[in-house]
Amino acid sequence: MLSEFDLIKRYFQRDRAPGPNTFLGIGDDCALLSPTPGKVLAISSDMLVEDRHFFAGADPFTLGHKCLAVNLSDLAAMGARPLGFTLALSLPVAEPDWLDAFSRGLFALADAHGCELVGGDTTKGPLNVCITIFGELAPGQALRRDAARAGDDIWISGTLGDARLWLAARRSEVALDAADHAATGQRMHAPTPRVALGRLLAEGGLAHAALDISDGLVGDVKHILAASRVGAVLDVDALPAGPALARQPVGLRRRFAAAGGDDYELCFTAPVAQRDAIVAAGTACGTAVTRVGSITAEPGLCLVDADGAALDLQLAGWDHFSPG
Repeated sequence: MLSEFDLIKRYFQRDRAPGPNTFLGIGDDCALLSPTPGKVLAISSDMLVEDRHFFAGADPFTLGHKCLAVNLSDLAAMGARPLGFTLALSLPVAEPDWLDAFSRGLFALADAHGCELVGGDTTKGPLNVCITIFGELAPGQALRRDAARAGDDIWISGTLGDARLWLAARRSEVALDAADHAATGQRMHAPTPRVALGRLLAEGGLAHAALDISDGLVGDVKHILAASRVGAVLDVDALPAGPALARQPVGLRRRFAAAGGDDYELCFTAPVAQRDAIVAAGTACGTAVTRVGSITAEPGLCLVDADGAALDLQLAGWDHFSPG
């Protein structure tokens, strides 16, 4: 049977020199990070709990990917460069095959973003994954939620709603063919954090405010509106639906794109004068960007269709303490 320290050494302590920003990594009471001189730290934590954030029996490789992806998405929303992360892992049993697949999924994404595991904790208990991630950026560059301005465009990266469509298929609310089931499952289980786009927006001074869409666009964009004390008009028919969702009836497409959740795309606001530069930034990092609305001085969120007519969709974002 694996001990706690054997588990860490075998699956999470890598036999290589630490990265340039890690002064001391796994093996001591604390990790020591060395941010680039003149930069500030960006720090975020996310917890994924079995039967709340993922289903029992979830593929461990994709779970390893997703638990880091959701944290990288937070850094992307601020425009920060990833430095390192800690992992706190509660396991009902130390199963070698599961740990091998989980750590491979975790490190594949970590290596792709130059983000090093620098410490953490393991214990026995219900399956629960908690990551704290560290990034850096220049002072004054962060894409904060309180920086939207009246007249800004509202933009979305990538596409929305396919993760929610996969969940609907799992619940037998809709029927999907094998190809769409696989594609939507990829969006649910292996989201792509938009780190490169976030950095271009921040470093180029292209955007004012941003956040990542985790609980559904309609619920999440209200955080920007509240923090910035502004309102918005959102064209629901302009929302970039994923390929599988785009083939669904218009009512379902609208609901899932606007309030589906688990998208992990960026929603950001930017001056009208930056439209061409934002499209170029998206092209440079291979990420589609779509303009979907505008920020208004009058508080409140108004949902409209392609003709500008108001929609009464009664949508809300995901709430972790809701009964659903």
